[in-house]
Amino acid sequence: MLDTPKNRADLPPEIARRRTFAIISHPDAGKTTLTEKFLLFGGAIQMAGQVRAKGEARRTRSDFMAMEKDRGISVSASAMSFDFKEFRFNLVDTPGHSDFSEDTYRTLTAVDAAVMVIDGAKGVESQTQKLFEVCRMRDLPILTFCNKMDRESRDVFEIIDEIQENLAIDVTPASWPIGVGRDFIGCYDILRDRLELMDRADRNRVAESVEINGLDDPKLIELVPGELLEKLREDLEMARELLPPLDIAAMHEGSLTPIWFGSAINSFGVKELMDGIAQYGPQPQIQSAEPRQILPEEKKVSGFVFKVQANMDPKHRDRVAFVRIASGHFNRGMKLTHVRLKKPMAISNPVMFLASDRELAEEAWAGDIIGIPNHGQLRIGDTLTEGEAIRVTGIPSFAPELLQTARAGDPLKAKHLEKALMQFAEEGAAKVFKPAIGSGFVVGVVGQLQFEVLASRIELEYGLPVRFEASQFTSARWVSGDKQAVDKFTESNKQHIATDHDGDTVYLTRLQWDIDRVERDHPQVKLTATKEMMV
Repeated sequence: MLDTPKNRADLPPEIARRRTFAIISHPDAGKTTLTEKFLLFGGAIQMAGQVRAKGEARRTRSDFMAMEKDRGISVSASAMSFDFKEFRFNLVDTPGHSDFSEDTYRTLTAVDAAVMVIDGAKGVESQTQKLFEVCRMRDLPILTFCNKMDRESRDVFEIIDEIQENLAIDVTPASWPIGVGRDFIGCYDILRDRLELMDRADRNRVAESVEINGLDDPKLIELVPGELLEKLREDLEMARELLPPLDIAAMHEGSLTPIWFGSAINSFGVKELMDGIAQYGPQPQIQSAEPRQILPEEKKVSGFVFKVQANMDPKHRDRVAFVRIASGHFNRGMKLTHVRLKKPMAISNPVMFLASDRELAEEAWAGDIIGIPNHGQLRIGDTLTEGEAIRVTGIPSFAPELLQTARAGDPLKAKHLEKALMQFAEEGAAKVFKPAIGSGFVVGVVGQLQFEVLASRIELEYGLPVRFEASQFTSARWVSGDKQAVDKFTESNKQHIATDHDGDTVYLTRLQWDIDRVERDHPQVKLTATKEMMV
């Protein structure tokens, strides 16, 4: 393992072997299928599921919500921990759908690298670009997997050019495809000088790997048809002239991405990508916090909540906080300080995840992701420590782009609806605002599909039919500033004022003019489109 600014030789071995990463992509690029194959090669499952399962075919492990299974899309980030060779992989599968991008953004605060999945026929799509920008803001190292090479896809140089131009990142090929579509027979592994041949007959079988001695090895003539071999040699000669070699330091800085080619559904190229994550991916990193940074090798345990999921198991009405361990060696039963509440909390039933399956976590190290079942004490952004008042920073909450009012189908169940909405607000699934004037709630989301998911979950999990109706408001801004100025402002704008689930003051707007007017008439009051999830 190379010692680079992001990988240090002095980390304890248990921490050094951890690789914590997210998978990001545009919907339908094959992200969930790739996740399944990771679990298969890591020995975590015996047979990969299918995203659009028919009849008795297995469902994918990372999609556990009813709507995900029905629609064949991921709408909630899920975490999975498993071993691969001597490494411990903590993989987070994120929603590809842009309506759930806030969940993805928060997830990216809890990982050390991202695997970007691209469809070989479509290249860089809009959501890929948005998610990449989030990675860039966090300087996350990115490893790229170009999927679906067994289907008709674009020219390899064209795909690489598009990544370099659209995402402003250098690309270095880790493997090179041989043939395309029906003629696709495998890849040349550039980093290890191997020929990888695809097995089309058995999708769960690891392909044949042949060690060779450069591109002039006579073995190649026996295994690769003449025309394809000639093109491979020409392409690689051009690639070596035009593209940079693999530079681990540049990759860890986020300025260069290695790219692997393959077909996740045919289990091809996946193992090489996993080897790449293990060998070149970053170890657990330093976390930004106040009043100081947290180093992974510190003896004392600390961790932060980046996601809360309610009712993962509908039978138990539970809430599980997803916690990234930032430092130390955690043991089950430890008492940690809940920094926001300034109270000790015994962590007696922590869990490790394999999507919706979980098992008791007896221990965890910096880099791991554990689940802590709780009854509402833990919120997104909370920090747990062994006593020090330290708070992890950088977990944002964004202003919603769509607002609707929520009404219970049965007016007598309005109180139950309030409880359900507050739960989803604490989970980060929606913003819930209580207007200062009038009854009911204004619910804010990033995309329309979230309203459908919310209505479906409220009915399934709480037995409450709910109606979402058009609201007079179009956006929301958090209010801050001098207390006297804020009080005066809220008093004179009561019809626009609401509170969020934390009790913070929010200004609901109808037009951009409303925001401009506040800036002009109340210069001491600040309106913001994001707030950091903390107390």
